[in-house]
Amino acid sequence: MAFETIMAEVDQLNLVGDRIEGLAENHLPVSEALISIAGNVRATATVLAILVETKLRGSDGRGSPLSKKPI
Repeated sequence: MAFETIMAEVDQLNLVGDRIEGLAENHLPVSEALISIAGNVRATATVLAILVETKLRGSDGRGSPLSKKPI
C-alpha cells in the first residue's frame, strides 16, 4: 500500500515539473529559473522513486526489488 501511495506522489511531482516548465514559456523574464526548478522537481521525483523501489517494494510483499531474472 505504501509503495503505490508514494509512487502516486512521484507521478504528481513529475506533473508539477511539467506545469512549472509550461509556465516558463509564458514568463520569459524568469523562464531560466523556472526550467531549472522544474528539473530539480523531476530529479527529486526520480530519487524518491528509486528510494521506494529499493526500500519499500520488497517490504510490501511484492518480492525483492532487485529480483534476479534469468538472462
